[in-house]
Order: sequence, then C-alpha cells, then structure tokens
Amino acid sequence: MSKEEQQQHITSIGGQAVMEGVMMRGPFKTAVAVRKPDGDIECKVEENGTKTRKKFWRLPIIRGCVSFVDSLVIGMKALMFSAEFVDIEEEEKTESKFDKWLDDKFGDKIKDIVIYVSIAISLVFSIALFMVLPTFLTKGAEKIGTLIPPISAFTDSHLFTSLFEGIIRMVIFIGYLAIVSNMKDIKRVFQYHGAEHKTIACYEAGEELTVENIKKHTRFHPRCGTSFLLFVMIVSILLFALLPRVDMVILRVLMRLALLPAVAGISFEIIKFAGRSKSKWVAWLSKPGLWLQKLTTREPDASQIEVAIESMKPCIPENKEDDRW
Repeated sequence: MSKEEQQQHITSIGGQAVMEGVMMRGPFKTAVAVRKPDGDIECKVEENGTKTRKKFWRLPIIRGCVSFVDSLVIGMKALMFSAEFVDIEEEEKTESKFDKWLDDKFGDKIKDIVIYVSIAISLVFSIALFMVLPTFLTKGAEKIGTLIPPISAFTDSHLFTSLFEGIIRMVIFIGYLAIVSNMKDIKRVFQYHGAEHKTIACYEAGEELTVENIKKHTRFHPRCGTSFLLFVMIVSILLFALLPRVDMVILRVLMRLALLPAVAGISFEIIKFAGRSKSKWVAWLSKPGLWLQKLTTREPDASQIEVAIESMKPCIPENKEDDRW
C-alpha cells in the first residue's frame, strides 16, 4: 500500500441527493439536510442500525442485498422529508374527503404507508422497464431472426438472448438518465448529488469540511449509486447467461427476478472492492461508472455545498475506524 493510500481515509459514509438537499448515511447516524425556501437549513438526524446488525446480515453478498433494500427505504424517507419544504405557490389548500378519511383511518402511520407504496410502485416500474420490456424485445428479435436464415442460427442461441437483452437494458438505462438529466428540476437535484460526492471526497482527503476546500474536489466518486447500477447491468448479463433458455417470456422474467438478490449482492462486492483498490486495472474497470456520472452529477454552488456539509457532519463517528469502507 502506498503512502498516499495510507493517508487517505476511504469512508463507508454515503448518501443521495434529495429535493433541495442531501441525505448522508454513516455507521451510526443518518442525516438529511434541506435548504428551506427562507434560506435556512433544516437538518434531521436519526440513529441507524448499520453497525449493530447481526453477523449473518454482514456476510459478503448478503450485505449487498440488505444495503440495497435499506437504500430504497431510507432514500424514500429522505425524499418525503425534503418534499415537506418545497416552496409551493401559496394556494388555499382544501382537504378532500379522501384525504380526511386517510388521516382519520391511519393517522401518523399514513407517511409510512405512502413510503412503502411508493417503493412498491417504483419497483414495479423498474421491473417493467428494465426486465419485462427487454425480455419482450429480445423475444421479438428471436422471432424476426427465424425469418432470416443466415442469422437464425445466431438468434436461436442462448448467447444472443443474454447479450441482446443486456444491451437493450443498458441502452434503456443510459437513455433514461440522458433524458431526465436535461430536466430543470432534476438538474438541481444532480447539483446536490455533485455536492454530496465532493463533500465525501474532501472528508476522505482528511481536509476540513469548508466550502472552499470542497469546491476543489471532483464530483465523480467510484462508490456512487450510478456506478453500482452500471455494475448491476453488467453482472446481470453474466448471471442471466447461466440460466437455462426457455421460450415463455413470463418464465424468463420470473427466473431473472429470482436472481436479482444475487446480482445486487455481487455488484455490491465488486463496487466495495473497486472503492478500496487503487490498482490501474481496477481504475480502468471503474471508468465507465465515472463517465456515467457526467449525466447524474452537476457542479454545485456554495449554498448547495453548505447543505451537504450539514448532512455530513452528524454522520462522522468519533472513532474514524468505525466508518472505514
């Protein structure tokens, strides 16, 4: 290990951008900081059980699945919290009968219900877009291939099914990011995403968390969720190639869904390894994820960096060994 690697503290603290804010998650605490319409920063800090999990849930592969589910739940809660401070045009709000019924029926539990319903809808949408659609398109390509004798032998092969489906999934993923990255509101979220990365990079470099120090760091980070999703795409191509070929589209989708925990777990281990290593070949492996972050991050301004600092500070443990990646 080089002297530079020894000096750099690679942290497990990570987070995500939310509406006008940043969520950070450390080994003991999770913090969400949001810039309110009046300019003040509201910060919510909660204890989390990341470090106190039983040994089984911290085993390789399994910890990746747990982390993925946690990220969905915690991320949705952070988004719900940030949405409370969005500056909405002043209108007289009238509570509908349905809203009143929900409030009377569920009370304070309504937020939890909304969070889990939102997660369920997001999962269904993701499965439809990244699993069902590519499988249907691949099946269509196979049928077209049977009509063209010179290529029918290839389109009938299991290799074609795995590669074509994987390429479609990758194109949809990158295309989706390219489209949303040009939306005005999403651009601001991606600026906060950049602020999150730069703040973590500054902390890992051992520098004081100030706006000026953070500004000089890169907004591209090897342990970003964008890079993780790219690894998910690549790992899924390899793992799905091991599945037996079946003609029924629904059965194909179900088989792929059954493998998703393994895909998430293996992808997590790869990004964990890549985040630690400084070797040249690992740096080369991480480059596509860093390139993709050009779509999902933007350079933040000083006010956005201030929010990222406020979300980062509560997550830093007293003992730095506790947040080591």
